[in-house]
Amino acid sequence: METFVIHGGKPLFGEIAVSGAKNAALAIIPAAILVDGVCRIENIPCVSDVIIQLDILRQLGAKVRSMSPTVVEIDCRGMKNKKAPDEMTRRIRASYYLLGALLGHYHYAEVALPGGCNFGGVRPIDQHIKGFEALGAVVRQEKGYVTANAEAGLLGGNVYLDVVSVGATMNIMLAAVLAEGQTVIENAAKEPHIVDLANFLNSMGADIMGAGTDVIKIRGVEGLSGGVYSIIPDQIEAGTYLAAVAAAGGSLLIKNVIPKHLDCITAKLSEMGVEIEEYDEAVRVTRRGPLTRVNIKTLPYPGFPTDMQPQMTVVLSLAAGTSIVTEGVWDNRYRYVDELRRMGAHIQVDGRVAVVEGVERLTGATVRACDLRAGAAMVIAGLAAEGETVIEEVHHIERGYEALVDKLRRVGADIVRSSKPDDVRAIPKAK
Repeated sequence: METFVIHGGKPLFGEIAVSGAKNAALAIIPAAILVDGVCRIENIPCVSDVIIQLDILRQLGAKVRSMSPTVVEIDCRGMKNKKAPDEMTRRIRASYYLLGALLGHYHYAEVALPGGCNFGGVRPIDQHIKGFEALGAVVRQEKGYVTANAEAGLLGGNVYLDVVSVGATMNIMLAAVLAEGQTVIENAAKEPHIVDLANFLNSMGADIMGAGTDVIKIRGVEGLSGGVYSIIPDQIEAGTYLAAVAAAGGSLLIKNVIPKHLDCITAKLSEMGVEIEEYDEAVRVTRRGPLTRVNIKTLPYPGFPTDMQPQMTVVLSLAAGTSIVTEGVWDNRYRYVDELRRMGAHIQVDGRVAVVEGVERLTGATVRACDLRAGAAMVIAGLAAEGETVIEEVHHIERGYEALVDKLRRVGADIVRSSKPDDVRAIPKAK
């Protein structure tokens, strides 16, 4: 079992460069299926989810060349397989983007129901299916698979999403770019990675307007050609480092960011007494004094991101007074709270609401990463806590953070990646 071992209580000083956006890369990589040519994609984050997505394309018959740790070339012209490999697609949630891309190009797709983080609630793909059916596809779910078929081709249509869904918005975009006529997505999600996917597709010859608003219009084109594209910086990785400084103290210059994408996070940190300075492509975060309580409610972009809720809850657990956190996107995303309580946090959860009573300090303990962002929260808690924190199940964290240990060590954190037997308790004691 791989673990992170942290000796906390050390403030962070120096510079950290943010990697490319995981959530953008996971949609842009399968989007290469739609392109008749070679796509050179830059600023690719080297995280396990992205590696799996690239391997899925290889198994489908695409040529994938790593030009450097952050640059890949993808050529899907030789692909013949329209069924994604089961074992890999079940390991990541974002494998569902293969449905939109394969359906858009080949008018047929078969993908195993995806995996990824499980927050204890239902994460259906009904809005994805609604969009595909509006374009003329017949979609079936049976025996753990989703099959989408449009033998006569896809025709543009109007789709009103019943709930704001990032995944459905992006998947429908993928299916619609080569469809005949115009597709309109209403009540669309507005996240930065949706804009990034639209910019990638447009750079290859697509005709997409309105990405970043709640109405996206896609005029189908006959084909896409190859090109070069650089993925935007990761908003959530940057936000995680902002929260780490707020909890542990110190001053960091966080480079390779788009400050506008961080407004929803930096506004709350400023309200708590954390100093924020913005530059063209960097943000400096400094924590000098005590933290002040605030209330947070997660909402679709440009609201406060649900993927920053666990990290900020750690910060609030060290703020003076009582803070209220309301989860407005997912059900039951508070499984990590039991782990924080092991470290001395005072948090009570009722449904989607957490009441956080600030404490003077956290104390190191052995905890686990329940999912990707909960794992990041455990890292932040370990950095701020007194004593030693051991984080188990770190494979969740490595799904979305590139070289996290190395980056934190370079700015003064005492953190190492370590191994221990998978189940020490199962070893019988000698008599």
